[in-house]
Amino acid sequence: MIDRPKEALMSGERRLQVLRAIVEDHVRTSEPVGSRSVLERHGIGVSAATIRNDMAILEAEGLIQAPHTSAGRVPTDAGYRQFVDSIAQVRRLTPAEKRAIRDFLADPMDLDDVVERTVRLLAALTHQVAVVQYPSLTRSALQHVELVPMGERAMVVIITDSGRVEQRLLDLPRDVADDALHTVRDRINGAAAGQTFLSARERLTELAAHHPHDPLLETVCTLVASTLAEEREERLALAGTSSLVRHTTDFGGSLETVISALEEHVVLLRLLQASERADGATAAEPGIAVSIGTENDHRGLQTASVVSTTYGQDGIGSLGVLGPTRMDYSGTMGAVRAVAAYLSEVLEHR
Repeated sequence: MIDRPKEALMSGERRLQVLRAIVEDHVRTSEPVGSRSVLERHGIGVSAATIRNDMAILEAEGLIQAPHTSAGRVPTDAGYRQFVDSIAQVRRLTPAEKRAIRDFLADPMDLDDVVERTVRLLAALTHQVAVVQYPSLTRSALQHVELVPMGERAMVVIITDSGRVEQRLLDLPRDVADDALHTVRDRINGAAAGQTFLSARERLTELAAHHPHDPLLETVCTLVASTLAEEREERLALAGTSSLVRHTTDFGGSLETVISALEEHVVLLRLLQASERADGATAAEPGIAVSIGTENDHRGLQTASVVSTTYGQDGIGSLGVLGPTRMDYSGTMGAVRAVAAYLSEVLEHR
C-alpha cells in the first residue's frame, strides 16, 4: 500500500522540479513552456499526462499562467518567488570571471573611480541595470583633517574612513604661521578623528567653545562641521540602462515607467536598502535580497526584479541589479555577491 504522506511529498517535489524547468526555459527562451518541452529537456521521469496534471496544479496555485491561448505557460511573480526561495546554491563565478573582477577593480584612483568601475562591472556581468550606493555618510566616520597652506589661503582637506575626500578653501588672517595651522589641525584631529559625522560635529563645536580666543581654530572647526553637515545626501551610480531596450517585451507597456523610476534616486535607495533589512532574503544567500515584480512598492517597478546586497564593514553601502522578472536569478545573485565582496576588499585596503 502506498504511503500517502510520502506520495504527497514526492508529488510536491516533482511539481517544484516542473516549476524550475518552466522558469529556466522561459528565462532562456522568453517563450511560453509546454509540457512536452519540460518532458524532453529535463528528464523528470514521468509521463506527459503527469506533467500536464502538475502544470494544471501549479496554475491553480497561481505559480504559472497562460499568456495567451497557446498550450505553454510562463511563471507568475509568485512562481518566480518560489523558484528563488528554492535555490539551494547560487551560481559560482568562473575563475576567469573572478580574475576579471579583481583586475578591473585593481588600483583605483579614488572613491569615485572605485564606485564607477564597480557599477560598470556589475552591469557588464549581468547585462542588466546596475546600481551602486556610495558608502553611506550616516555610517561614515571622520578619518583625518589636513590643513595645507596656500599663501593667503589654506586648503582644508576632509577625509572620511570610506575614502571620500572633501576640499574647502579658507581665507587666512594675515601672518598666520604654518605652526599655527599645524596646531589647529592636531587639535581638530585629536578631538574628532574616528568619530561619526554627528559626533565629530558635536566635538568640534565643544572644541571651539573651549578656545574662545583662537579665531583660527573656531573658523576651521565651523568650516569642517558645516561640511560634514552638508554631506548627508546619499549618492548613487547607475550603469547599463540601455540594456532595458533588449527587454521591451518583458516590460510590456511599462518600460517608460521603469525608466522614470530609475531617475528617482530616492526610489532606488529604498530598493537597495531592502538588502539591509533582509527583505526578500534567500535561503541560499541570506545576505542577498530579491524583490520580484509586485513585491516592489513603487508602481513603476512592478514588472521588474531587484537583486541587492550590502558591502563593506558593517554594511556601509548597498549595490544591486534591476531587470525584468524574467531574470537569471542564480547567476545574478552570484555576480552581485562576488562584486560586493571584491568592493569590500578594495575599500578595506584603501
